[in-house]
Amino acid sequence: MAAAPGAPPPSTKGSLREDLTCAICCDLFREPVMLSCMHHFCKACISRYWRGTQGPVTCPQCRKEFRSKQFQTNYLVAAMVEKVRSSTSDTHIRNLEKRLSESLVSYNSRKEDLICTIRKDKDKMDIIKRVGADLQVHVRGEFRVLHQILQEEEACMLDQLRREEEEELEKVQRHLEATELAIRELENNIKLLQQSNIALTEFPQLRPCAEVNSAPDFDISAFSSKYMAPLQYITWRRMFKALKPGPAALTFDVDTAHPSIHVSRDKTVAVECDVMTQHTSNSKRFLQCVNILAAQGFQSGRHYWEVEVGSSPKWDLGVASETVNRNARIKLSPENGYWTLRLRNGSEYWAGTQPWTRVQLRSSPQRIGVYLDCDEKKVAFYDADDMSLLCLFSKGPRGKVFPFFSPCISENRQKPHTVKLVHYPSVALAI
Repeated sequence: MAAAPGAPPPSTKGSLREDLTCAICCDLFREPVMLSCMHHFCKACISRYWRGTQGPVTCPQCRKEFRSKQFQTNYLVAAMVEKVRSSTSDTHIRNLEKRLSESLVSYNSRKEDLICTIRKDKDKMDIIKRVGADLQVHVRGEFRVLHQILQEEEACMLDQLRREEEEELEKVQRHLEATELAIRELENNIKLLQQSNIALTEFPQLRPCAEVNSAPDFDISAFSSKYMAPLQYITWRRMFKALKPGPAALTFDVDTAHPSIHVSRDKTVAVECDVMTQHTSNSKRFLQCVNILAAQGFQSGRHYWEVEVGSSPKWDLGVASETVNRNARIKLSPENGYWTLRLRNGSEYWAGTQPWTRVQLRSSPQRIGVYLDCDEKKVAFYDADDMSLLCLFSKGPRGKVFPFFSPCISENRQKPHTVKLVHYPSVALAI
């Protein structure tokens, strides 16, 4: 093996193992030593090779002669040999094979996970597209109904305008025809008078002229005021009776009111009072919490109602199952039959889950819209002023439920808390 001083030269053809192989035993060096000619051999191999030789000795590779049997241990080559030997040992190979197998299993597992993730993402995209398509059909259907209402209202109003226009034109036409007839009769009498004036023997017999009434009045302001009115608002009001669901005209059920709640005569306002009202005892009444239900209950279809809360700092609104316990103090949660939105401390809004879920709002709504879909089992809350969604319960009630309200107990020196049911007139405005 030819080598540079201190280390074997890099091989351009063979591998490093070949460079570190003894030319005598054809195995990796063991205690490598270097001759003056820079060739390396195992210490034991070169010693055996020179054994019994008298006088000068030669290098087994280049045949260079040396006067004495001298060589030098090359520790750098020895270290390299040990590194190669350890890297090619059975234990090292087994360790490499184990690492390779483990890495292969790990990467295959990761690949399968990623493939599964891709499959889930594609499935999710398909679901999104399918749900989006269904929602588009639903939205188009809802607006188709509104468009139909508007088209019918427009056709009805234009038909009414046409009939009134025809009536006014007919009045003027009749007066015009009567006036023209009177003019023709006058012209005939004038002609008779003129002819009699030529040879006057007796006064001509004239035909009586038709009386013409005064022209019918046409009040442009009255005629146009009907159609210059706020038609958009009038039509919007008329649409209420066709909305599905339209705003429900709820009333409070006095028999369910806690004794601290006073209900107005029209049963649309509930006020928390310091003095308890004496009521007849019944199983419907809330006795432990300041709660009250609406008289109307629902167990199918879609329903919507609005509640005016004003600037009250504290309230609970939503729906309650017909079977809720009204004689005990129970946490308002779906598990206990309540789906509610609540306000605390004037600005903290919470969904009535267990535990409560904070709802972040940009502003404090004055009116709350509650939407109940009994068929889809959903309860949603909206800011009724702009119809922005406040919170949604996607796992709503089963069975019959009632609109639920709680004005809550007012703190010392606070104005009594009030909740008011909002009613929209369903009767169309006359035009």
